[in-house]
Amino acid sequence: MKITMRAALLASAVAFASPALAAGTGPNGEPLADDQTFTYRVLDEHSSVDPQIVEDVSGSEIVRDLFEGLYNQDADGNLVPGVALSHELSEDRMTYTFKLRPEAKWSDGTPVTAGDFVYGWQRLADPETASPYQWFVSVMNLKNAEAITAGEMGVEELGVKAIDDHTLEVTLESPMTYFPLTTTHASTFPSPKWVIDEHGADWTKPENIVVNGAYILTEHVPQERSVRERNEMYWDNEGTIIDKVTALVINDENVALTRYLAGELDRTEVPAGQYPSLKEQYPDQALSFPRLCNYYFNFNLSDMGPEATQDVRVRQALSLAVNRDIIVENVLQGGQFPAYTFTPAATANFEVPEIEYANWTQAERDARAKELLAEAGYGPDNPLELTYLYNTSEAHKKIAIAVSQMWKQTLGVNVTLENQEWKTFLETRGNHDFEIARGAWCGDYNEASTFLDLVQTESGYNDAAYSNAEVDQLLKEAKAMDDPQPNYTRVEEILSEEMPVIPIYHYAGVYMMVPEISGSWPVQNVEQNWYSKDLYKVAE
Repeated sequence: MKITMRAALLASAVAFASPALAAGTGPNGEPLADDQTFTYRVLDEHSSVDPQIVEDVSGSEIVRDLFEGLYNQDADGNLVPGVALSHELSEDRMTYTFKLRPEAKWSDGTPVTAGDFVYGWQRLADPETASPYQWFVSVMNLKNAEAITAGEMGVEELGVKAIDDHTLEVTLESPMTYFPLTTTHASTFPSPKWVIDEHGADWTKPENIVVNGAYILTEHVPQERSVRERNEMYWDNEGTIIDKVTALVINDENVALTRYLAGELDRTEVPAGQYPSLKEQYPDQALSFPRLCNYYFNFNLSDMGPEATQDVRVRQALSLAVNRDIIVENVLQGGQFPAYTFTPAATANFEVPEIEYANWTQAERDARAKELLAEAGYGPDNPLELTYLYNTSEAHKKIAIAVSQMWKQTLGVNVTLENQEWKTFLETRGNHDFEIARGAWCGDYNEASTFLDLVQTESGYNDAAYSNAEVDQLLKEAKAMDDPQPNYTRVEEILSEEMPVIPIYHYAGVYMMVPEISGSWPVQNVEQNWYSKDLYKVAE
């Protein structure tokens, strides 16, 4: 006997489809603008548009338009049907059976089948793919995932199989209540094997790519722009309004703002420190809302890291000396939140634990920081010298300068600042070729493990190279718990004691956005998984 699971997503739509739109009106009867294009700014060139290779936020935004997974999200972050219409869960809570919509097609007219998901997930797990997100199959708790990623078992043993073209069966290692949430992540999207076989690494070029999402890639000029346009083969093309989406690479936040104000962009990020004045000048265009992201500093705890920061007292001192209130209130000024835990308070079903130093005054933190650094043997006669690495951005630079000045004034630490272009930065940090490096993470799903798994020993994004057996065990146990909060609380307590990373702040989405489109933007979704197919411009 199986338990039918509709999740929050399927309460009102077993066979979801967007309502047919009356000519010239939006989903709620709004008059639509004649121009249904959306142009927005990104800081850097995206890492990839290959679902199993992409690793950054801007790339994932594109991939969510080009490909569609089992489930999508609505404007509030709830799951809604994508290729899957529903799923059933076995009594032992270990097997999920997804029913796929028969009308789903690839852009070349080929039907989307369960086998396309099997191929994509096996490709993700395969060590030969060398996916930066290979570890996600373990995060999903798929059967045999760890053995496969370790090269000890073939990909055909992964807990996913096609029962028939429209039935996908997924088997887990153990029950995990939030498993369906992981299926909105780009790495779980299907891939067209016949196209990859023919074109290899070039399969994602506009002239070769075959997709199953609402849009198809029509142009890509590296370091300049990426363009996607309506995919007429998409199952809900009739319910899609935006015709064309362009992402422009603009490395300077202030240049981007100037171009936005000149009418060249529909959305851009607000430069650090400018939100209050822009909100006053443009109250209907400046937006700020909580996001499911954290900003932190990694210590390099690998064998390649500096000797000084192997000492927990040094790490604690550096963390305590960061005045987070100054960062969010004076430097950023966009509604961000000072962070004393790794996991943001905006995370669903997560209770922020009491962290002792979070309740101290900054004067108390500074005093304790000085004591700790002196105990570690550093002071005027033996000053600590470190290098901080960040990816090029005016906001990151301002934060780096502010924190380095705090460390200098409070502790006498001399900090050299180094910035790198995004892809170079990712490679340098991933190779542990740094002393302290910027880190940031936006949740892959709305559950605390999406953050805390980053400090698990084998995590693909454990850039600090941190390893703690108790943390690993707590996180492993949490996957099968109905209430994992006690485990998450303990992990956060350990992190605050051992300080492998310094939490700096938790994000807000701080945008300038034209009023014509802001009404359809999913501001209530803290994950900020947005889909161009759900956007539309209203008439002025």
